[in-house]
Amino acid sequence: MEATLVIFSGGQDSTTCLLQAIAERGAENIHTVTFAYGQRHKLEVELAEGLAKELGVASHKTIAVDWYKDITHNALMDTVTPIGRTAGATCPNTFVDGRNALFLLTAAIYAKGLGIHDLTIGVSEADYSGYPDCREAFVKSMEQTLRLAMDWPFRVLAPLQHLTKAQEWALADRLGRLDFVRTRTLTCYEGIPGDGCGTCPACKLRAAGLAEYLGSRGRA
Repeated sequence: MEATLVIFSGGQDSTTCLLQAIAERGAENIHTVTFAYGQRHKLEVELAEGLAKELGVASHKTIAVDWYKDITHNALMDTVTPIGRTAGATCPNTFVDGRNALFLLTAAIYAKGLGIHDLTIGVSEADYSGYPDCREAFVKSMEQTLRLAMDWPFRVLAPLQHLTKAQEWALADRLGRLDFVRTRTLTCYEGIPGDGCGTCPACKLRAAGLAEYLGSRGRA
């Protein structure tokens, strides 16, 4: 079975991707990488490291890119700016310019050194909070760029690409991991694991998707 490197934050999306990869390929073929990029909550990195160890992946690596805050500013990388959308802005102020491009490039360099062709990332175009680097066009173009840049047959896998949050919860349930994803991950912009603060945009999106899925399951 071919290995994959999962870009892993410990949030709902990347954890669901990781659990699916383990189910399909076996934990011994899964490697994870977490980025410490100056995000608000150090707990995010610590939680990702703990989950990777608990799930028994072949290897986990945390890569520090804490210089990131020196070249861009957003609400996820300071503790002062309120979470929200600036008037007239096309993206929420939680958007980190170039983050997925940087993560994929760095992960690809690391993956090539491990002899890995597949990169897995938990982006979704269906429920993507207005982030342009979650679009399928970006993922496809990045895959081609990485192949050309390193002469290596990378595949960028985005298994959640066209799933809504409700469909993502359904996937976690099919994997037998709905409660695990619900209680053990950290998606909240306020740094609260599990169901989070309940009021930030990430928590609202997560909760609405869960309610939709549980409602549909109740009607089935």
